[in-house]
Amino acid sequence: MKKILITTLEYPPHVGGVATYVHQMAQAMDKEKVVVLAPKMKGDTQWDEGVQYKIIRKKQLFPKFVWPRWIKLVFQMRKIVKQEEIEIILINHVLPVGYVGWIIKKMLKVPYVIISHGTDILMGTRNKWKINMVKKVMGESEQIIFNSESLKRRLLRVLPEFENKSTVSYPCPDKEFLSPPPQEEIDRLRSTLALEGKKVLLTVSRIEDGKGFPHLVRAIPKLLESEPHLVWLIVGDGPKKQEILNDIQKHSLQNVVRYVGEVPHEDLKVYYYLADVFALFTHPDEGREEGLGLVFLEAAATGLPIVAGKSGGVEEAVLHTQTGIVIDVQQQAMAMDDTILQLLQNEEYANRLADNAKKRIETSFRWDSQLKKLEEWIGAIS
Repeated sequence: MKKILITTLEYPPHVGGVATYVHQMAQAMDKEKVVVLAPKMKGDTQWDEGVQYKIIRKKQLFPKFVWPRWIKLVFQMRKIVKQEEIEIILINHVLPVGYVGWIIKKMLKVPYVIISHGTDILMGTRNKWKINMVKKVMGESEQIIFNSESLKRRLLRVLPEFENKSTVSYPCPDKEFLSPPPQEEIDRLRSTLALEGKKVLLTVSRIEDGKGFPHLVRAIPKLLESEPHLVWLIVGDGPKKQEILNDIQKHSLQNVVRYVGEVPHEDLKVYYYLADVFALFTHPDEGREEGLGLVFLEAAATGLPIVAGKSGGVEEAVLHTQTGIVIDVQQQAMAMDDTILQLLQNEEYANRLADNAKKRIETSFRWDSQLKKLEEWIGAIS
């Protein structure tokens, strides 16, 4: 494998899909051959001590009053590429980090691969000037990696000339999710959250527009009519948190909801294993769609039946009626509570979907197989 620099603006201990993707990709590579350039943040020293590959932390961007802010990254990456004898750079976020890769290639002749997660494509195709910059950055890249076929199609609708250098490499859940935690750990959390004798509906997500939280708030009262012992367990944080908590209070659901807040990714597994059904009603929002949805893959790995909202690459993460149920929230709003209720009450059907989903994770969503798709550019994975 070549000596690789992975650069990202999102990385643990920050909690999020991109941060998890970057860490797990790096972890699946040769630890002596990968370096991650990540942002400085609270708690980073403790996190970095538990990681086997090399991490370099920097304040990557200039303050907002200095433009362009990303120029600072040029100097940081130039120094790292030379010191670490980097042979190829993996760049997360087409813009603005792609600019830096383009400059480094001109300066040091080191090639780069773009990895896109979704939001960067939306931001990079909003106007003609940005589209031209995306064309320049992608044109000089060795390859463009997307985390779903849906995301790949979205870019190619705008920039079809890049079809021959576009590849899909799916994110993969940590293999630890495939094995349950000790039963005493599950029982302890169940007791702490007062879940004895309850049916648990789990949602793990950033609380923001496009995740469908208001739809679930409206569905819960109907579910309670048939499942009076139902509890909705919410794990996550985000800009719409207070709005959703107010909505929960408005519907008098305080005793039904257990809001946990943000949980470090390494502590997340047990929440999946004490749940009965996973539900997240993602939907398109002002042009934004889900890239793939790592939480759906994690839920599948833990053997949970899944109800998902149709958005972007979600239908690649959850195969409708095969590994879960996918609902078009904007067209099938009335079906949401019935679908959840079916999975809560029809154990045989729920288990069949969950078993299919877990087997699919074990065979198709493994980092060794996904990284093989990149061997042409990063070298053979040992």
